[in-house]
Amino acid sequence: MIFHCNKLFRILAVGLFCFLALFGDPSALHAQGIPDISSIKVDDLSDAQLRELMKRANSSGLSEAELLQMAQARGVPNAEIEKLRTRLEELDMMGSGPGAVRSGEASRREPRRQMDFNEVSQGLITYQQEFEVGENGSNVFGMNLFYNKDRKLNFAPNLNLATPRSYVLGPGDMLYVDIYGQSERYYEANITPEGTLILENIGPINVSGLTIEEATQVIKNRLSRFFNGLSGSNPNTFLQVTLGNIRTIQVHLVGELRLPGTFTLSAFSTVFNALYAAGGPNENGTMRNVKLIRNNKQIAVIDVYDFLVSGQAELNQRLQDQDVILVEPYAARVQIQGEVKRPMLFEIKEGESFAELLLYAGGFTEQAYRDRVAVVRNTGKEKAVSDIFQNQFSLFTVKGGDHYTVGRILNRYNNRVQIKGAVFREGNYALSEGLTLKGLIEKAEGLRGEAHLESASVLRTKEDLSTELLQVNLRAIMAGAEKDISLQAEDIVRISSIYDLNEEFYVKITGEVQQPGIYPFSSNMTVEDLIVAAGGFRESASASNVEIARRAQNTETGEISEIIPVQINADLSFNVGSPTLQPFDNVLIRRKPNFALEKLVQVDGQVNSPGQYAVQNANERISDVIRRAGGLTQFAYPEGATLIRRTEFYQTESDRIRKEKDLFNLYERLATEAIDPSESQAMIMKRLNRQTSDSAATVPTEAGDDILARTRAEVLTDISQNRSGLNGIKIRETEAIAIDLAAIMTNPGSGYDLILEEGDIISIPKQLQTVRLRGEVIYPTTVRHEPARPMSFYINRAGGFDNRAKKRRTYVVYANGEVARTKNFLFFKSYPAVEPGAEIIVPSKGPKIPFMPGEIIGITTGLATLALILTQIDFNK
Repeated sequence: MIFHCNKLFRILAVGLFCFLALFGDPSALHAQGIPDISSIKVDDLSDAQLRELMKRANSSGLSEAELLQMAQARGVPNAEIEKLRTRLEELDMMGSGPGAVRSGEASRREPRRQMDFNEVSQGLITYQQEFEVGENGSNVFGMNLFYNKDRKLNFAPNLNLATPRSYVLGPGDMLYVDIYGQSERYYEANITPEGTLILENIGPINVSGLTIEEATQVIKNRLSRFFNGLSGSNPNTFLQVTLGNIRTIQVHLVGELRLPGTFTLSAFSTVFNALYAAGGPNENGTMRNVKLIRNNKQIAVIDVYDFLVSGQAELNQRLQDQDVILVEPYAARVQIQGEVKRPMLFEIKEGESFAELLLYAGGFTEQAYRDRVAVVRNTGKEKAVSDIFQNQFSLFTVKGGDHYTVGRILNRYNNRVQIKGAVFREGNYALSEGLTLKGLIEKAEGLRGEAHLESASVLRTKEDLSTELLQVNLRAIMAGAEKDISLQAEDIVRISSIYDLNEEFYVKITGEVQQPGIYPFSSNMTVEDLIVAAGGFRESASASNVEIARRAQNTETGEISEIIPVQINADLSFNVGSPTLQPFDNVLIRRKPNFALEKLVQVDGQVNSPGQYAVQNANERISDVIRRAGGLTQFAYPEGATLIRRTEFYQTESDRIRKEKDLFNLYERLATEAIDPSESQAMIMKRLNRQTSDSAATVPTEAGDDILARTRAEVLTDISQNRSGLNGIKIRETEAIAIDLAAIMTNPGSGYDLILEEGDIISIPKQLQTVRLRGEVIYPTTVRHEPARPMSFYINRAGGFDNRAKKRRTYVVYANGEVARTKNFLFFKSYPAVEPGAEIIVPSKGPKIPFMPGEIIGITTGLATLALILTQIDFNK
């Protein structure tokens, strides 16, 4: 049967809207809910969306009559249908309709298929209403099976199964008729609404209402007139009839459903498919008594709990056209809570026992008290409480409105004893008959060596839950001198350690050792032992100036500590006269007199030999180091020289970190140079690796380069921020000091020639030829320096002052860091000279704060009041 394409597509588009609630996949329904189809507006759909809808629907296999029925069933307004018809006529889409007859010598068939609406409408239609479902779903068992937040189970029928021989044919089914053998031919045709199958050059064959097996015989009888080889006792031509695309059927779902109505489904569909399409029963609907009615007769009753509990679904009971599925209100429900795996509301049938209810609830949890279950039951006029014991579960009949509570087991033990403290295996132990304290200690693998044997305690719980403490002489019990104690349930045995009863003993070493700190005390420990434990002396340590600070025993005299001088050998060899340490002693190792590490300064820039130099004596000056560096080069600019010096806030490295750096560098050198190290080199590397393993991550690059890079960056950042007015008061680790290097080199040792300190950096730039302008000028820039030019010349080169410039506060920062400001006398300004490398800074006046309307009103009101007062004063008095 061939339909006109335009008319078909008009009906298709209407039906597709209605099809959304029937065949959407789980993820789409989760995202969109079950929409109100009647609220869809055709005006909101673009031409491109309509074309895409019709393109996708072309292969869905839906007939015109079925689509019209769906549109009417879903409540699409006539006005919207007319709008849709007009839109589709304007598009003038052309194509072939479903249901055409095809025949030929070869067939290229696609798998059996029925399009669901999610494939047709995905991403094209925005729905105006959504079906709201609670965040946690329903508390009624099974209610979320057909509709929940993550709708994954859709019971979709398998359309690609082998053709069932008992399948009953009807209008809309497509049949494939294959003839093979001596003669070969194939036919494809849909069963018409009249129930006939029209084959080319054969004529109509009435197959509606027949099974596949019966229809095969009817078709064979008809075709045997045209293919002689099909009949006879020895046929040479054979026939096979298979089902292609299947028809759709209409099923009516009524009663307590989320979306009752008439649905168009696949002919392979079951009751579960129909319930899924309607969103399942609502809160009042039954899950245990779903009725299937066919031709006004009840043919099946479906209990959804059979599927939920035991997985038994009546999937073989296929629906037929015009079947009615009736979901009545539930008959009775009970609630079970507490220690069951599914604490929910359950629908029950007449005569079911508590054992069956427990099965629906998934059984007890591991913490459930199973001997008794409490139930609250509604009587005719009030509630009643009852108990169900374990042997009554299968006998006790549940009734609607029952409320069952399954309790937890008690959080207590009936045969536990505990042992804690100085035993090898602390913990809980079972109380066996006749268990005593000594027997429990044996179960715990015995006493540890530090156990305090003079006493042990047993904490015992009485019947009224009060406690008493039993003190025993553990030494006497273990030796058999005293009677052993019999233990009771919940006894707690505590055996203390001698270290638990005394303060932890330790000794301390401070000063010039490798690893100063706290160390555990041991009997007969000497000062040498402690120094060896601390890694030995540092290079700066004085072995002849060692003291022990010991806590004073007699505090009545006001003495805080006792000082004990100690003479030890520099090689830490055994000394007969070395005193023995006592707990909490503090060993002090002092530094050698006049010991100091080398001090380094850096000369950078235009000298003949830049680099690091060690300070020779306490009076070494800038000129001395410049002379050692080979003097200035011909390109040097002495007027721009700067001394970068550490402030009191500089974080100096400790001697330990310096030594770790040196050891790390030594290890790196040995590891690089020693391809096949000797035994002595290997031992050195092993020791160095052990000493540097904990500090390797903190070792930077070469010390001089690191200091220079860091201080340069800090000084340049600080100068830049201060000139721009970005910084307030800031604590700096380094600062630039302006020096007059020309005067220093002319008069060495004069007041200009500063004495050097550790970490100083002397920076001497090349000859500078520019002047930089910053701040409130029209165009901040850098210009070429011209001799004998005043500051105003350079200001004009930058476009002049800006309107926010504070001209009287203009100042110049010279290359060496000195600052000269503009001086004012009466109406005259004296600008400082500008030299190469200088930077002219023009500060800002700052923001103007406008008067607020309230302030203006206040001022004017005050002035008016003052004027009024003055007019009232009689000055003649």
